[in-house]
Amino acid sequence: MLLLKNALADSGNGLTPGQDVLLADGRIRAVGTALPCPAGATVIDLAGKLLSYGFADLHVHFREPGAPQKETIRTGSLAAARGGYTTVCAMPNLDPAPDAPETIAVEQALIDRDACIQVLPYATITRGRRGEEVVDMEALKGRCVAFSDDGSGVQRETVMLEAMRRAAALDCILAAHCEDNTLLRGGYIHDGRWCAAHGHRGICSESEWGQIARDLELAARTGCRYHVCHVSTKESVELIRQAKRSGVAVTCETGPHYLVLCEDDLQEDGRFKMNPPLRGSDDRAALLEGVADGTIDAIATDHAPHTAEEKSRGLAGSAMGIVGLETAFPVLYTKLVRTGQLPLARLLDALCATPRRIFRLGGALREGERADLTVLDLDAEYTIDSRLFLSKGHATPFDGWDVCGAVRATWSGGNLVWNDNLV
Repeated sequence: MLLLKNALADSGNGLTPGQDVLLADGRIRAVGTALPCPAGATVIDLAGKLLSYGFADLHVHFREPGAPQKETIRTGSLAAARGGYTTVCAMPNLDPAPDAPETIAVEQALIDRDACIQVLPYATITRGRRGEEVVDMEALKGRCVAFSDDGSGVQRETVMLEAMRRAAALDCILAAHCEDNTLLRGGYIHDGRWCAAHGHRGICSESEWGQIARDLELAARTGCRYHVCHVSTKESVELIRQAKRSGVAVTCETGPHYLVLCEDDLQEDGRFKMNPPLRGSDDRAALLEGVADGTIDAIATDHAPHTAEEKSRGLAGSAMGIVGLETAFPVLYTKLVRTGQLPLARLLDALCATPRRIFRLGGALREGERADLTVLDLDAEYTIDSRLFLSKGHATPFDGWDVCGAVRATWSGGNLVWNDNLV
């Protein structure tokens, strides 16, 4: 039994000082002020600390099965715990692809064996993520959190329409990586002024928002619960805003890097290469506005680890993807909250309550819930050092940044899975 005392607690309805939380048998047993201490309970004083329900990330890549040299369920979940996450949704670009009960069972066995937090697998939308044949969603529904072909856009409208119809009938989420391959033309960074000035090949914004526009029309026709992954352009934000106003069941996410960086921050380094790419400053401003007004529901890291060699080939040659679980909160808190661009309550909502609500993950700081908790020290100041990451991936554009806000402890199901000098 554990009693956490005197916390500034995020209850989902604002921040409340002087709160106590009692944990027992993996659940939250009581929340309130000046709770009595049961006999034999361990007491931790959280005065000066913020207590949140565990963060939820709707978009991570743990690479196992298939590429354990990049990340494993064990290392990925440890990195998540260090970042304050107690629930993550793992994308299906794996080998074997989780496109049938027998293949998703391979991933689930690894999760059951090695995860220190809740890791919920995606199933693919199409067989082998090839965009040709929709999977048997009915057979997979109870085994996955949602369906996605992340890493690949579904190119054929007829295939996406069929997938949405099936997902709507089963009340499942279809999470789309939106990318029109006919518009890529060999690009690998944003097709903007930095790209032109430095002789690189660009990815145009329409490759993203054009497919979103197509899918929003299909979602309106089918009633599918449609989720847009890693939104990066101003046009995408406006399309989703208008669709929400017209009643389409659409939600979306963006990543920390799109909210604090843009093409002007690019360096000739694989640490700055991801898909979608860092866009223009006007796109970044639109994304921030979208988070602030709720058009963008959630912030998801798109944690995408690669080996050091794969990220060492500059912008043109490096693999797409950066890691983000261990830096998301401090970077966002430092660059957005402390600068007055985003309220702390909205940041916490985008990292915790809203992703849990839209994906029906459950969990809140209240009696009876699973004991998934995160302790934050908002006054802690330090420098991000990727050499210290628990993830196998170390490629981050935030290496060397001075930040505020440290995760001091994380409990998952009542188990202490991250402890930074708190206990």
